[in-house]
Amino acid sequence: MTSPTVGRDTDQPQSSPSWPDAPAKPLPVWVRRWGAFVAEVSLVAVSGLIPFTLGVVSNRTDQPVPLNPVVRLTSETVAATLGIPVRDRNPKVAPLTNLLWSGALLLPLVVGGWQLYLLAKRGQTLPKMWLGVQVINPNGLPPGWGRVIRRELIGRWGIPLTLAYGLWQVTGAYPNLLILGALSGATLLGDALIAKRFQGRTGHDLLAETSVQETPAILGFNPFTNYDWVREDDVVHAIVITPETPKLEFNLWAWMRQHPGLTLIIVSSASMAAVLGTFVGTQVYIQNQANRREFQQQDNQVFLALVSKLAPNASTDVAQKRGAILALGAIKDPRAIPLLVDLLAQEENPVLMDVTQQALVSTGPQALPHLRRLNQALKNDLDSMQFGSENQEKELAGRRQQATQRAIAKILKVYGGFVQNVDLSRIDLGQNTTPPVQFTLVLEQTDLSGINFRNTNFTKASFKNSRFASAGDDGRLGTFDDWISDLSGADLTEADLTGAFLSNTVLKYSNFLKANLNKANLSSSDLTGANFSSAKLLGSNLQQANLTDAKFTGAELSSANFSNSDLKTARLTSAKAPGANFQFSNLRQANFKNADLSAVNFAGSNLQEADLTSAKLKGSNFKNARLQDANFKNANLSLVNFQGAKLDGTNFKGAIFVSSQQNKADQFISTPEDTSDSNRLNKVDFSNAINLDQNQIKYICSQGGIHPDCPPQDGKQ
Repeated sequence: MTSPTVGRDTDQPQSSPSWPDAPAKPLPVWVRRWGAFVAEVSLVAVSGLIPFTLGVVSNRTDQPVPLNPVVRLTSETVAATLGIPVRDRNPKVAPLTNLLWSGALLLPLVVGGWQLYLLAKRGQTLPKMWLGVQVINPNGLPPGWGRVIRRELIGRWGIPLTLAYGLWQVTGAYPNLLILGALSGATLLGDALIAKRFQGRTGHDLLAETSVQETPAILGFNPFTNYDWVREDDVVHAIVITPETPKLEFNLWAWMRQHPGLTLIIVSSASMAAVLGTFVGTQVYIQNQANRREFQQQDNQVFLALVSKLAPNASTDVAQKRGAILALGAIKDPRAIPLLVDLLAQEENPVLMDVTQQALVSTGPQALPHLRRLNQALKNDLDSMQFGSENQEKELAGRRQQATQRAIAKILKVYGGFVQNVDLSRIDLGQNTTPPVQFTLVLEQTDLSGINFRNTNFTKASFKNSRFASAGDDGRLGTFDDWISDLSGADLTEADLTGAFLSNTVLKYSNFLKANLNKANLSSSDLTGANFSSAKLLGSNLQQANLTDAKFTGAELSSANFSNSDLKTARLTSAKAPGANFQFSNLRQANFKNADLSAVNFAGSNLQEADLTSAKLKGSNFKNARLQDANFKNANLSLVNFQGAKLDGTNFKGAIFVSSQQNKADQFISTPEDTSDSNRLNKVDFSNAINLDQNQIKYICSQGGIHPDCPPQDGKQ
């Protein structure tokens, strides 16, 4: 009799997709570790970058507010550490920007702190949970706060970045941030490569005595491993409980009970030392206060004695008053400077005015704020006296103003380089040629760095070879601690700034009308809207300067260097700039009408929509320049190099590609210049240029240029 057939497991198909033979091979642990590291850094970075970017976009308002002090202090600290120059020390932003930037500072701290908390309590940050890796201590447990701080803050980031920063400073690479980034990456990589020699434990793992192990994904899905099991027994996992090694803690109370005698001696000695120290400190403090009061009383008596000699009803002669004024300038009493300034504002004797300004010079830079206020008040008085005041009253106010101007000039000259952060805005230091109050400011070869000269009048002043910017304590220009002067809106009409150093300075909307800036250094300066009309800038350096909407009408710019500068919408009408360098500059919508631009280098520059009508461009170089929609109407383009230039929509109406010259002064017969083949127009595409006449096209074709009307070459149809 046959037995019934019973189905068995072996009858199951071997290639069933729901029962694979083996799990997929996971990625190596080191790949997942690096992936988790990148994800952790990205989470923190994105949490700050998003609100910061939104703050930049929303920073538009007519009523800005001061930047959050915490955000400002943090940005200044970062800038000082990395050597990043900061021109505006008291920035104002939109209220919404203030809120968003505060969030950009707070959110990374919250996200980073949260990740550290998860790592301390569970051994896994969110990215580590996703990627299936866990940090454990020698007992197989989560590392805890102590090990996490040693592992992350000290081992992973602190030591590598400190080493990189130290090498950056010592090797002289400061303040190049690219080199700092490369050094930081190298030290972080070196910390990770240690794992090859220590069984997968990196440098920060060795420091914190931690290790990294594989673990299933917390969310129930591991993107790198397929856990489909064949037998139920494979699902069961052994749970191994390892008892934590008890920690030895120091119990102060138990120790004191075990050693009562020693405890009594220590407490008694500490008490006696505290009592004795308090007594001695109190006596020293009392004596110092007594000495200070005595000195103050003596100084007060001297001050009152000098003041009594200067009282209006005092029976003292001019010589005694003169001595009292000079003595006030010599004493170190904070009340002396305001008193001297008040005396100057009321004095009518020219001799005592001169003595008072000498005494104010003796007090040093501390007198500048008081002199500034008096100068502004007297300037206002003089302006109002132009309408009907008596000549004697005008002369008296003029003498007082002259005294303030001389005092300020002498202090700046004597203490040059030591008067940073002084506010001398809106004062009058301009030339005055009216007798007997003549004044001309002369501060040649003087360090005027770090001074606020906003809207100050410097007409016809002389600043030959003077400095308006200098390096700070680090000795490197272009870093956070530089001393940079602000001359925004200053009037420098006909001023002499020959050889002056104005690099990185703020010169927004300053007036340099007819000024002399030959061989001056204005590189990287902010010259937005500045007026250089009829000024001289022969051989000046304006590299990387911001000259947006600046005016150079009739200026002399021969051999000046404007490379990499921003001259968008600048006006250079009738400027004389033969041999100047505008390489890689932004000259979009700039106006060069009737300008002399002979042999100028425009290589790589952006001249889109620029107006070069009737400009002299003989021998200039436009190689690889962007000239879309530029206007060369009636311009002299002889010997100009257009190789690689973009000429879409460029207007060449009446432009002269080959100029002619007369044989003699009394002859009308002219001979053209050499028209032999050259590479200046070879393969230059004029197809989309506009207003080219037949003679121009003929010349372009003869020089190898490209145009639809050019005859076919080499038999090509």
